[in-house]
Amino acid sequence: MNDRSDGRARGISAAGARKNDANGVIASRLRALYQAIESEPVPQQFIDLLRRLDEAERAQSGD
Repeated sequence: MNDRSDGRARGISAAGARKNDANGVIASRLRALYQAIESEPVPQQFIDLLRRLDEAERAQSGD
């Protein structure tokens, strides 16, 4: 049995290992981006829009 730890012993090519590494880097960066966006406050413009939509729904259901 071959004791190489570079992935080829398990049938993973060097290009495949680089692709997996690149996918990991991309995933980490996307996670960081999404977490940063989650911590941002909701813009007042969207809050006002949601309020108006709620009011319109209430007015329609009251008819």
